[in-house]
Amino acid sequence: MSELNVSFMPELRRPVLVAAFRGWNDGGQGATLGAGYLAKQWEAEQFAHIEPETFYDFQATRPQVTLEDGMTRKLEWPENSFFHCEIPGAGRDAVILLGTEPNLRWKTFSGLVLGLARDLGVERTVTFGSLLADVPHTRPAPVTAAATDQELMEELGLEPSRYEGPTGIVGVLLDACRNAGISSLSLWAAVPHYVSLAPSPRAALALVRRFGELLQVDVDVTELEHAADEYSEQVSEAVSSDADTASYVEELERRVDMLNAEENLPSGDTLAAELTRFLRERDEEQDEPDEGPEGPAS
Repeated sequence: MSELNVSFMPELRRPVLVAAFRGWNDGGQGATLGAGYLAKQWEAEQFAHIEPETFYDFQATRPQVTLEDGMTRKLEWPENSFFHCEIPGAGRDAVILLGTEPNLRWKTFSGLVLGLARDLGVERTVTFGSLLADVPHTRPAPVTAAATDQELMEELGLEPSRYEGPTGIVGVLLDACRNAGISSLSLWAAVPHYVSLAPSPRAALALVRRFGELLQVDVDVTELEHAADEYSEQVSEAVSSDADTASYVEELERRVDMLNAEENLPSGDTLAAELTRFLRERDEEQDEPDEGPEGPAS
């Protein structure tokens, strides 16, 4: 019996799969907040899920007990659920996978996701991730993007990823997509490490915006923008109570502003091209004969 439980198979148009997982790939919950926001905005409907029993060490990823109406106890297991929805104005649909990084059998888990993606005709996979970094909460969260094949990198104007080191289920899933010939894209937002435990709508906002830009999809981010502003105000208030932390954040802000200023400076090649153009135009002007009120000078 397959661990993949499908309630029904939706009919989709040129679907894109968006995946985000709680855990190692989800610093400040930026990735799952971003993907969850898309599901909410596009009124996504659940149609499948992966049974958790064989993919988790429940001593490491424990089920949670919650109360409903303050009385009834409810047991919540780690979830990996698939939703489908129409992307407004895009002429295509989305499949959104919201889940929890498994502890066990990553190849089998990725195979289940990949098999469903094939059956649905998924044309592209986009994974969301967020990581802790030396960035200030008062500036837009930086987002890095990487693709699995050269053609897609050229299409989207991306640089190849040079990261080497440990990876999570996001990296394993992308590798499976590449081996299966499914175009894949990975987006990662940076989250301030000094507020790692607080959910970061600023990271989610950056991921959703970048997703919209790269896939040429218009996403209403008004709600996320308000949440990001409130987040920044609350963190600033907390930081101001500690002089050392406040000083550290100011230093991070200076670094970011300096880097942004350097990026806005023209490159040496740009300056050389502009100088060449100026000299050429000047020479052309000098070669033209002078004209007076009565016509060309003799």
